[in-house]
Amino acid sequence: MNSILVVFRKEIMESLRDRKATFNSLLLGPLLFPVLFLGIAWFGISMQQERAEKPLRIPMVGAEHAPNLVAWLEEQGVEKLPPVDDPEDMVRRNDAEAIIRIQADFAKDWQAGRPAPIEIIADPSRRETTIAINRIRGLIQAYSGQIGSLRVQLRGVSPDLARPIQIINVDLSTPKSRGMMVMIFLPYVLMLTAFTGGLHLAMDSTAGEKERRSLEPLFLNPVPRWRIMCGKLLATMAFGFLSLLLTLLSFRLALPFLPIDQLGIDLKISTHSFLTILLVIAPVTLLAAALLTLLASFARSYKEAQSYMALVILIPVIPSMLFMTNPVKPEADMMWIPLFSQNLLISEIVRGEAVPAVWLLASAGGTLALGLALACVAANLYNRAKLIYSGT
Repeated sequence: MNSILVVFRKEIMESLRDRKATFNSLLLGPLLFPVLFLGIAWFGISMQQERAEKPLRIPMVGAEHAPNLVAWLEEQGVEKLPPVDDPEDMVRRNDAEAIIRIQADFAKDWQAGRPAPIEIIADPSRRETTIAINRIRGLIQAYSGQIGSLRVQLRGVSPDLARPIQIINVDLSTPKSRGMMVMIFLPYVLMLTAFTGGLHLAMDSTAGEKERRSLEPLFLNPVPRWRIMCGKLLATMAFGFLSLLLTLLSFRLALPFLPIDQLGIDLKISTHSFLTILLVIAPVTLLAAALLTLLASFARSYKEAQSYMALVILIPVIPSMLFMTNPVKPEADMMWIPLFSQNLLISEIVRGEAVPAVWLLASAGGTLALGLALACVAANLYNRAKLIYSGT
């Protein structure tokens, strides 16, 4: 055990001497990820609020066919712009978010009591126009509902007869659970940090020492090689865990500064949630360190190890992307799947849901089992002479 700690201390001290690598592992990632994420979230929320509150300036073609509707829209804050000759071309060129076109037979259908058509010319594939399109559609539907109710009342019929079913939305979401809509990228960032935190140390302690010819003198010591590997593995885990801790702490301190008060969202991470997330993601550091050490053992040089690590970064991305594109309901059987279970558990914790202890144990057990299996494979490679001489 003493030999493992000696190797552990050696790797930590050598890594700390490389100030640039230490800065990238322990400071740049933990600071850059939260700042980048929160900056994008702040910008997106601010732009949505601005688009939702700014006056609607809509060109209207055929406004003379529905003067009452146009007047009502102007009362709701819609600014009528002059008509255009080719509204479709104007929308395609993105010169207008949306254009209202009223057909010439609108008045005839209106007076006959038939549905009078109104065209909303827009391009929904442009995401920046979604809010404007929804606002226009909502206003026209509200006007249509008012006129429909007045028509049936004038005929002595209660408007309720036209609504045989009344839908009542019972919103059970809480400000805490709605926070996951903004924090959907948090599991991805934390998983990525767990891998990148010890990335440099994993490459330098194996491929780097192999290239510098300092690995052979280390193996000449009367110590089992698996203990040397364990010391290097623990050092990689320590850097990954510390980077993960700093990243999560940065998120907790920076989240209250997001402009989300008007959205009814609570993004504060309590101390209990903070510790639970850290407990959930901690086993990933062993899996990441074992995988990084294993791949670095195959590399003949530090540069070759870097090419391997670029592909390794995709591993924590895949489960997070699957979760974001295809949300699933957490089940007990899913907790045994490494990386995927962490994504599900972090989402539940951020939502403020109670997570069963059995789920936490299953997630940790599945991840630690895979990590220990990879560590055993890495230890087997350390016992081979080819590990030392593959770079010569």
